[in-house]
Amino acid sequence: MGQLFGTDGVRGVAGHELTAGLAMNIAAAAASVLTGARSRRPGQRPFAVVGRDPRVSGEFLEAAVVAGLAAGGIDVVRLGVIPTPGVAYLTAAVGADFGVVLSASHNPAADNGIKFFARGGLKLPDAVEDQIEDEIAAMLSGRAAGSPPGRGGLSRGPSGVPPAGFGRIRDAEDQGEQYLAHLLSTVQRQPGCDGSPLSGLRVVVDCAHGAASRYAPDLLRRAGADVITIGADPDGLNINAGYGSTCLGTLSAAVREAQADAGIAYDGDADRCLAVDAAGQIVDGDQILAVLAIALRAEGRLAGDTVVATVMANLGFRRAMRAAGIDIVETPVGDRYLIAAMLDGKFVLGGEQSGHIIMLDHATTGDGMLTSLHLLAQTARQGRPLAALASVMTRYPQVLINVPGVDKTLVASSPALSDAVTTAAAELGEAGRVLVRPSGTEPAVRVMVEAEDAGQADRLARRLADVVSGLG
Repeated sequence: MGQLFGTDGVRGVAGHELTAGLAMNIAAAAASVLTGARSRRPGQRPFAVVGRDPRVSGEFLEAAVVAGLAAGGIDVVRLGVIPTPGVAYLTAAVGADFGVVLSASHNPAADNGIKFFARGGLKLPDAVEDQIEDEIAAMLSGRAAGSPPGRGGLSRGPSGVPPAGFGRIRDAEDQGEQYLAHLLSTVQRQPGCDGSPLSGLRVVVDCAHGAASRYAPDLLRRAGADVITIGADPDGLNINAGYGSTCLGTLSAAVREAQADAGIAYDGDADRCLAVDAAGQIVDGDQILAVLAIALRAEGRLAGDTVVATVMANLGFRRAMRAAGIDIVETPVGDRYLIAAMLDGKFVLGGEQSGHIIMLDHATTGDGMLTSLHLLAQTARQGRPLAALASVMTRYPQVLINVPGVDKTLVASSPALSDAVTTAAAELGEAGRVLVRPSGTEPAVRVMVEAEDAGQADRLARRLADVVSGLG
């Protein structure tokens, strides 16, 4: 069995790499690993919350996950279609042993994924994911030796029934209201007018035909914004198709047409967001992070005057933070690494260019709806257009090329690639950066070159991509 977990759970084409059988095995193994150490009263069962995005494959994968959990003696609360950060919040808020999300985030509808939140709503460390993979291998080995399906490491009686009985399943889609109330509680009311934090703002909201469709427009309206909604008619097959944070042209056009103050675009599971200003110009995750970091520092609430960012953070972001007196802690790409660094250093704000922003005072993971609420609240509070807020940093040209179909393990061991990277970095000097890394969510290698000159960045990125393509 190859490695299942990437940087954001287990992901693959539904029905092919990610089958119902695999989903059931993952759930059963996770149940064993994530609940084994906690003591309980006799007959008391652990319980988990399960949510999903609106992909059609989420229906059968959810059924498989729920079956794997219940067969292992886990009570299951199904939250229905809900943003990933909503599952994280509710995992902690209702005291669940763990949470499960069926989603492939920004990927196309054919893909799906399974990710977990531990007790308290935090993503699993690598070591725990490794334990789950080991448990799956043990389960499969046990079956090959003649053990009954589903035994694995789960404690069962002679009849195959868990000691506290099979898990019970109930639906609780109304729990989403608790999540919305929490988000609203994180922003201050404004003086004057009606006191609503987003009063006076006209906003176009693009929900990517995803999990935000039922939640984000309602949230921003309750916060006082005049909301125009697009991309909010999920049919199970149209998630991220032509809308959302991976297709900002649709939002830009809608903002200009509506003469709105800003636009917000979420991805399929709403754990991140990007924005556009009144002119339809993109405001990316680095710019959003810069706006929030500077605002928190001005309010005396940026712990250690430090923000956490990934290796992909734009050169302009780094320079803006230096000018603002804010230190940067750098991590690998992936919000799980951001969170680990934030917890380790007791920092409250971190994020990445793709729009995963973590506000640890209010959430345990990246939350696009929370981020958009606070970004727009700064616009209203300061009485300045979003473009003016985003101008705190200059976004330097950054060329990113995804090279598919190569052996990702060769990235770290190829002398030819190492020499090419060294040559490119030497040419750029202090005026740019080079980054070549395997994707954690797709079968591809990502080549990024950043420079003050866009032509130079493009030329060097293409040269490096050619070298990567030749790795085989």
